Amino acid sequence: MKIALRIDVDTFRGTRDGVPTLCRILDKHGIRAAFFFSAGPDNMGRHIWRLLKPAFLWKMLRTKAASLYGLDILLMGTMWPGPRIGKRLGHVIKACSDAGHEIGVHAWDHQAWQARIDRMTDDQIENHLRMAFEELERVTGKAPTCSAVPGWRCEPAALAVKEKFPFRYNSDCRGSGSFLPVVGGKTLKTPQMPLNMPTYDEILGKNGVTNENYNERLLATVQPDGYNMLTIHAEAEGGACSGMFEQFLQMAEARGITFHAPGDLLPENPAELPRFEIVKGEIPGREGWVALKSDRPADPAL
Repeated sequence: MKIALRIDVDTFRGTRDGVPTLCRILDKHGIRAAFFFSAGPDNMGRHIWRLLKPAFLWKMLRTKAASLYGLDILLMGTMWPGPRIGKRLGHVIKACSDAGHEIGVHAWDHQAWQARIDRMTDDQIENHLRMAFEELERVTGKAPTCSAVPGWRCEPAALAVKEKFPFRYNSDCRGSGSFLPVVGGKTLKTPQMPLNMPTYDEILGKNGVTNENYNERLLATVQPDGYNMLTIHAEAEGGACSGMFEQFLQMAEARGITFHAPGDLLPENPAELPRFEIVKGEIPGREGWVALKSDRPADPAL
């Protein structure tokens, strides 16, 4: 059994504190992963207006977000512009790259992407991605090899724009199994590696899931002979949940499960992957829409 391990790094503190912690844990277990970095300003506190939405408010209460993430994350960028992550913490990102992990583009401004992607023009999308790409390339000395949009919020225009970048794969949607996305009747060349396992904040506090039984519940979602992609967050599993995450690795390894950087699990010939469109939908435990792999394959001739 194999799990592709993806780590989203959304914030300044997640980069500063969570990334080194996770790198130490992964090195101890001999695991390579993919780290997706937000490279520009940390304005995550500007999500505070979403507390007006009952689903988001319930999620924040259910996951005890104030104690999990800390007030600095929850208020960052509200009273003054947030700090530039790549500029201030480039040495942390470079150390992660030097440790052998895949380095990917998450966003320039994580909050801005989540809040405005459905209103951004093609030029705005490209500028957003290019600033993050160039900043990560500057601090690591290497071009990022992959990308993953914040919050699985991806418009068809963003998929088309990403074709201008040298990414080996993108991870922009939810679903099971790698595929080639079809946009406007055209098959794109960059494979998608969707997320099919739940995240910590999606299932904690629901259906009896607690910190004490979370690892068992998560392991129960692993497909023994199938596709498995797990996303963790530097702010959670690299922070208050780091001990629980290391225990998860130990429990998984005892069951014969191995962890890999997603790029290592790409097929030799991605052009032979099935074709699917990406559609909008909702999933349990996450507020608002996300991009989903369509249930039905696209015409193979596309």
